[in-house]
Amino acid sequence: MPGLSPAALLALAVLAGSAMDATIKRLIETNHVLLVVLGRYLFGAMFSAAVWVRAGAPAISGQMWRAHSLRGLLIAISGAGFFWSFTVLPLVEAITYSFVGVLVIPVAAAIMLGERLRASSLIAAALGFAGVVVAAQGAPDAEQSPLHAWGVSAVLASAILFAIAMVLMRARAFNDGPVIVSLLASLTPAFFMAGPALLLSPPPNWNDWPVFVLLGLFAACFMYLLAQAYSRAQAQFLAPIHYTELVWASLFGYLFFAETPRPQIYLGALVIVAAGLLAAYDERKRSMAGAP
Repeated sequence: MPGLSPAALLALAVLAGSAMDATIKRLIETNHVLLVVLGRYLFGAMFSAAVWVRAGAPAISGQMWRAHSLRGLLIAISGAGFFWSFTVLPLVEAITYSFVGVLVIPVAAAIMLGERLRASSLIAAALGFAGVVVAAQGAPDAEQSPLHAWGVSAVLASAILFAIAMVLMRARAFNDGPVIVSLLASLTPAFFMAGPALLLSPPPNWNDWPVFVLLGLFAACFMYLLAQAYSRAQAQFLAPIHYTELVWASLFGYLFFAETPRPQIYLGALVIVAAGLLAAYDERKRSMAGAP
């Protein structure tokens, strides 16, 4: 999609990812979470492979496979934890907590890619975690929802792992291109998830196979658009756009799952979004001023 800006590409990726999350939450109602995670990456790999073939089947070297293996493992673990949280948390609540991953991206990019870390990024990260604390207020107690705290912990851990995976994707996107990056982003996690899913899960609900195919389509679009966006712009510039997911998660949660989250969720989300926008504003101001 050469005519679209990186921001527009990421906005479309967030929409596809939100639709993917809602589809996953629907599938988890009738299938084991490990099977749904495997289906997300397996069917996503099928659609990504079609894009790869259409692009002329660019060669995938052994070095590419090795480089993407670590990223694939991180994505698989992150996905399993995040999707499991859908079983105990409303969709928009899980998405709100996952926003901390966006605030971790600049720190991870500074450590792993050598991108300059601004003081505003550290302040934004601290403010973002304060937003998590705000969002956690009014949460159901252990008697009402025994696994609620575990769900929150799973989201936070998966968000950090996914942020690291996104930085690794940026490191590879320049050399490998978005077609190969998006293919391996589904193929390598599917490889890591295949064993646990097949050994530990009961058979899937075969009536859900069309939903699994739809899940793969959303997943492939999500990873391809994400790779396109991050191959054209710095992580710190794109990070705030991820917050548009809150709008889609609220809409899908209300329409498909009749979810009405408590007000503290949205208040905490506003604090987290403000933190991300603060970091983005500082980065753009420095870029316009010609700062190194």
